[in-house]
Amino acid sequence: MKKLFLIIFSSIFFTLAAQEISPLQQRKLYDVLDAISKTYVDTIDDRKLVEDAINGMLKSLDPHSSYIPKDEVAKVNEPLQGEFDGIGIQFQMFEDTLLVIQTIAGCPAEKVGVLPGDRIIKVGSEEIAGVKFQSSDIQKRLRGKRGSEVEISVKRQGNPSLLIFKIIRDKIPIYSVDAHYMIDKNIGYIHINNFGANTVHEFEEAANTLLKKGMRKLILSLEGNGGGYLMAARDLADHFLDGNKLVVYTQGSKKSRMNLAANASGLFEKGELIVLVDEYSASASEIVAGALQDWDRAVIVGRRTFGKGLVQGQINLRDGSQMRLTTARYYTPSGRCIQKPYEKGSSDYEKDLEKRYKHGEFFHADSIHFPDSLQYKTLISGRTVYGGGGIMPDVFVPADTTRYTTFFRTIVGRGILNKTIVQFMEKERNNITAKYKNFESYKNNFEVDNSLINRIKELATEEKISFDDNDITTSETLIKRQIKARIASDIWTMNEFYQINDVENAPLQRAVEILQSNNEYAKFLKTE
Repeated sequence: MKKLFLIIFSSIFFTLAAQEISPLQQRKLYDVLDAISKTYVDTIDDRKLVEDAINGMLKSLDPHSSYIPKDEVAKVNEPLQGEFDGIGIQFQMFEDTLLVIQTIAGCPAEKVGVLPGDRIIKVGSEEIAGVKFQSSDIQKRLRGKRGSEVEISVKRQGNPSLLIFKIIRDKIPIYSVDAHYMIDKNIGYIHINNFGANTVHEFEEAANTLLKKGMRKLILSLEGNGGGYLMAARDLADHFLDGNKLVVYTQGSKKSRMNLAANASGLFEKGELIVLVDEYSASASEIVAGALQDWDRAVIVGRRTFGKGLVQGQINLRDGSQMRLTTARYYTPSGRCIQKPYEKGSSDYEKDLEKRYKHGEFFHADSIHFPDSLQYKTLISGRTVYGGGGIMPDVFVPADTTRYTTFFRTIVGRGILNKTIVQFMEKERNNITAKYKNFESYKNNFEVDNSLINRIKELATEEKISFDDNDITTSETLIKRQIKARIASDIWTMNEFYQINDVENAPLQRAVEILQSNNEYAKFLKTE
């Protein structure tokens, strides 16, 4: 117990000392823990006690300083590192069976012949079918050190006996560019879901593909992008900014100002550019959007971003756990602080989006009011932009909730929509792939049959979910679009999912209107 305190808290004391916590207060903290370990009436869980103390300290500082236990470090870092070691399948637990949704191209499972629709019955000699495993339990069994072997037993429709596959684990990529495609002969579209180690490389591949197809204008979607690595944001912005323009600067009471500027020739420094954002675009997304707005390089379309502008430094603790400690704030080139206020405490901070929704901000631009003190000027045209947390778009597009009934949210949340699609694909996958030889044929000709809507109604009734004809009528178009998009992603990739799903993406459609207009794009970037 005492050894554990010394190991973990020596790291913490080093951090506290750097933050100018007095030796007396540091010693007091240690004395409390030492007294508990030696004299407390009951047996204590020393690890939990220490972790609760760390979490309590960090929670009192700001909303984004955090502690990551040793067992969770790898999982938390995977999306940003852009890879993990495994066999390369996308799966879901369906009726206590592991169902392969998709194999990742070029990865071990695909190479040995595992197919979408296969059901994994055993991993090694351990039976996993019919056992109420969590997805995390399955991941632990399928993942492992690169080069190690795992054997799986698979039930495939039409085969009476189990198929045995021996798979050598390898590096499995995690992609941050979900989609890239041409909207028309001039306009390209790229959607990025986070900012990880491979994001800029993936963007470069996507952009080069679209440039070869004739892209002269670009819509960059950062909708729902919660951020990631600072340098990835800087390097992405560098592809759009010429010269040595400032992208972002950071500053804190213990950290002097650090400027990050563009420093290389980019792939799209010229050409009309629109960036899509919403209330879930945060951190690195806001750095990119803020820099491009401040330099009058792009028109920002959507809704006000989240407002996460605190810089976390990663501190490795001696037992393998990590602490992410806020050390500075992000500022856009014009001097706007990206971070929204958090002085009222973490509970109030966590409810910010809910309050925005209730206040009407998601639906009406005029519900957002900025004091004169938060007005800033862009650096080329002198347009007015606003600070105070988050990036306010140049073109506001309200959230469309007209089709999102309680019924729709319930069938998604209770897994009914997913179950309907899985059952349909088990029966019809081969028929669909035979009928639609490519995605274009599928996109233009496949229609969701009403039998699938009827199946959803049957399952909803079995689950005792109340609904009426108006619920079905209101949400039917949305349900069918989700089904068609999900089928596309199962057969092809997320790129095809977005091409189906984006048909009714209001910010995207507004961006297309702007770019297809003769002078609307230029109008937004002119001096007021």
